[in-house]
Amino acid sequence: MLHDPNKVYVFDTTLRDGEQVPGCQLATHEKIEIAKALELLGVDVIEAGFPVSSPGDFNSVIELSKAVNDPIICALTRANKNDIDVAAQALKYAKRPRIHTGIGSSDFHIKHKFNSTREEILARGVEAVKYAKKYVEDVEFYAEDAGRADIEFLARMVEAVIAAGATVVNIPDTNGYCLPDQYGSKIRFLRENVKNIDQAIISVHCHNDLGLATANSIAGLQNGARQVECTINGIGERAGNTSMEEVVMILQTHKTLGLHTGIDATRFFEISHTVRSQMNMPVQPNKAIVGANAFSHSSGIHQDGFLKNRENYEIIRPEDVGFPSAAIVLTARSGRHALKHHLERLGHQVDKEQLATIYTAFLDLADAKKDINDDDLNQLIVNNLAKAGA
Repeated sequence: MLHDPNKVYVFDTTLRDGEQVPGCQLATHEKIEIAKALELLGVDVIEAGFPVSSPGDFNSVIELSKAVNDPIICALTRANKNDIDVAAQALKYAKRPRIHTGIGSSDFHIKHKFNSTREEILARGVEAVKYAKKYVEDVEFYAEDAGRADIEFLARMVEAVIAAGATVVNIPDTNGYCLPDQYGSKIRFLRENVKNIDQAIISVHCHNDLGLATANSIAGLQNGARQVECTINGIGERAGNTSMEEVVMILQTHKTLGLHTGIDATRFFEISHTVRSQMNMPVQPNKAIVGANAFSHSSGIHQDGFLKNRENYEIIRPEDVGFPSAAIVLTARSGRHALKHHLERLGHQVDKEQLATIYTAFLDLADAKKDINDDDLNQLIVNNLAKAGA
């Protein structure tokens, strides 16, 4: 398969895995709005839904296929013919359709989910890929619970489904179990031991049950994976999926990795707000990249360093991700430098003696009041400049 060896393909599953969060179901027109925003963002693949699961999902895949032109439109199935038939029907208007089929790969899933054997599961996976290949050229295979799978069996499965026609092999850490070095080693083993691995792209799909989804995804990319499956704001089943904005900005920040995406990161802030609003899914203030406090500085030491040179405490500029601006938040931990910055922003010029008097009053106010706003600062000036000899 010919592709840029340093390009990381971004597979967005906000509208499938992300929408599985209780209370986050979307109407078709809302999915289309997000899909169009994802297209502007530059994602390579949009997983539009699981068509056999409901008439709503089936219809959404049809309508998204009509509404979006550039990204591949992907539909999820289980490894059975009916699922694949329904997915192919839903994808009939897609300009670049992909069927995403698969089955469990861990012994735990094979025994306790399928009550089957390794050989039977392997045969079902191969049969599903061959069947999907009758409908579309682009078939992705997921080896569910690969994070806990026996590596030798996983390698056999990957080799077999590629031979059957899979163009992408997805190695999910379905339960968020792996440590980064374990997951990275798993991807490296497949790269080095599956003889036809060069005929497919390895994809990483990590969950955040232990808070390691982003770290595991990066470890996978460092070891040869070239597609990352993720969601906006990291939403998804249980503790969520890999956060797209985190992975993309890690690759942009750590240029020594030599990897790049086609994502326009300046659109992250806007699409983050669209997703959180449409899905009624608040983002924690300290969320990396898109959280409300991601570019806020409240510690006096940090504020002083930031005001001297923003790169003292910022490795990403707010404008790089479409964030309105960095904020110097005034709290009881703020120093004189930060207070002077805000006073000057409001047009108040104060000397060293005046600042000392106002700062003492400011600390008293900050201890009593959580949020210091511009009205508070103006009142401090009125109340305290006379004391300072103004």
